[in-house]
Order: sequence, then C-alpha cells, then structure tokens
Amino acid sequence: MHRLCTTRNVRAALVTLALAGALSASFAAERFPYDRQFMLDARPMKGSKRIPVIEVGTRGEARIDLWCNTIQAQLVVVDDTVTILTGQKTEGQCDAERMRADEDMIAALEQVTNWQLAGDVLTLRGARNLRFRLSTN
Repeated sequence: MHRLCTTRNVRAALVTLALAGALSASFAAERFPYDRQFMLDARPMKGSKRIPVIEVGTRGEARIDLWCNTIQAQLVVVDDTVTILTGQKTEGQCDAERMRADEDMIAALEQVTNWQLAGDVLTLRGARNLRFRLSTN
C-alpha cells in the first residue's frame, strides 16, 4: 500500500509539473514584447521613405516615430490590455498630408485597448487595429 501511494504521489507531482510547465510556456508566449522595436505594417507615404516605428522600453516607456514627427509615450500593460499615454510631439516640417496622418495615428494609439503578439506581428486593437512588425535592423 505504501509503495502504491508513493507511485501515485510521484505521478501526481509529474502531472502537476507538466501542467505548470505548459501554463508557464503559454504565459511566456503572451508576455508583452518589451525592449523591442516594431514598424507599422504599411507602405511609406508618397514622397517619403519613413514608416511609423514604435520602440518600447523595459518599463513601458516608448518612443514613437510617426509619419513626420516623434512622440514620447508610456504604455501601461496588464495581461492583454494596454493603454497608451502619449506625450508632446516634435514639430517637424512636413506636408499637410503627413501632418494629418500623424494626428490620425496619435488618435488611433490613444484609443488602443488591447494587444496581441502572433509571431513577429504586434497588433494593437482599438477603434482601429494597428499592425506592427518586429524590426530586424
């Protein structure tokens, strides 16, 4: 009887460890990708090679290069939710179309509520979904 209980305890412990490992792997896959740089999944606007880039630091501090300007931001991430608090933007000299695109991008970022990472694609979800690809440079 004693040996049977020990075998059951060992099996139970192994099953528990396997489940904990699977949950940890699942959790790790769902962690926000801090300390990375992502480029908006879009083509450059006419007359420019620039594409918006978001670089997120280890504490959620971010630098966001827009179509024309750059803003500092803070990302507050809890599980799959995210709030983006935007700061002051630089005052670059660009054409009206790119300036409007900056304002539209800032508005979309401020409305983001959730995030998802699938491979090298970070999707920020809100009133408008924004897809960013991991920068490889």
